Amino acid sequence: MTTHVTIIGAGLGGLTLARVLHVNGIPSTVYEAEASPAVRAQGGLLDIREYNGQPALEAAGLTEEFRGLILEGRQAMRLLDRDGNVMLDVPDDGTGGEPEVQRGELRQMLLDSLPAGTVRWGHKVSGVRGLGDGRHEVAFADGTTAVTDLLVGADGAWSRVRPLLSDASPEYTGFSMIETYLFDSDTRHPAGAKTVGGGSMMVLEPGRAILAHRERAGDLHTWVILRRPQEWFADFDFADPVAATARTVREFDGWASELTALITEGETAPVLRNIFTLPIEHRWDRAPGVTLLGDAAHLTAPNGEGANLALYDGAELGRAIAAHPGDIETALTEYEQAMFVRSAASNSEAPDLHVMLGEGTPHTLLKAFTEG
Repeated sequence: MTTHVTIIGAGLGGLTLARVLHVNGIPSTVYEAEASPAVRAQGGLLDIREYNGQPALEAAGLTEEFRGLILEGRQAMRLLDRDGNVMLDVPDDGTGGEPEVQRGELRQMLLDSLPAGTVRWGHKVSGVRGLGDGRHEVAFADGTTAVTDLLVGADGAWSRVRPLLSDASPEYTGFSMIETYLFDSDTRHPAGAKTVGGGSMMVLEPGRAILAHRERAGDLHTWVILRRPQEWFADFDFADPVAATARTVREFDGWASELTALITEGETAPVLRNIFTLPIEHRWDRAPGVTLLGDAAHLTAPNGEGANLALYDGAELGRAIAAHPGDIETALTEYEQAMFVRSAASNSEAPDLHVMLGEGTPHTLLKAFTEG
């Protein structure tokens, strides 16, 4: 018997699962709250790693398409101090195993690989309930419902599916990011383009940082990271971009003007992103007919692993389902037991913001790079 799979969330993990299932002749439907794939920007660059993200795309049969998205030179990295002095400059010599692609382009590649109608846009989940025997009913905000005998929560940090399996809720890390863009930097913001260089740039001090990445067409994607309580940001008026930008840059008084210009010259309204995580060892007891992948299963602070783990989760779950036709519980057990170990190991080894932006920064990080 072929089980129809219901996937909540059209992010990278959910779409990879749908694609691997499709390759193996297994139907699925992906329900996504957003009205269309273009309703919002899809984040910045992702380094797709050779030990998880790339094998996932290979399982999806999309390696060649993925290679067509790679932005050459973007693995270059430089570390600066607050005066704009270069402390470390690592060129992209073409030998790195973590090629960079735009998240939005990667997502569109996955969407284009699926049969028409696989993704149902504008379906925001309002509730999920078990019906017994591993079957579940998903209710949507538009009043419609879907009943399935295999439900996959690929719906991110605030998953509506997770409560079926776990009482865990994301907890604030103590850090938040403020994000903006500078477009066509080589022409419009040449000082910023020179400062960032060909790939990524980091300026780190205890409790604060400015990060930037060169994206396609020379666009610069800038993030400020601040260690502050959530309520501290109530002082920022994000409804007023000029005021929010001015308030943000005050946290970097005394820093070189070419660095603070990456904030003040931002051409998009600054966006606040509080950083949340789930426990490193997050796991649950097997429950019939339902599982999680990606951030819904193992949310962590930004460390380069999240998107790659979501891709790999989707591919591994799809392969497990295909390997056990008619035996969903064996497939889910096999997938979850491996995923628990994989995600815990990845999260425990990943850089910790409290360490990266702790006492001794940036010299501790420079030492780690040069001695590593």
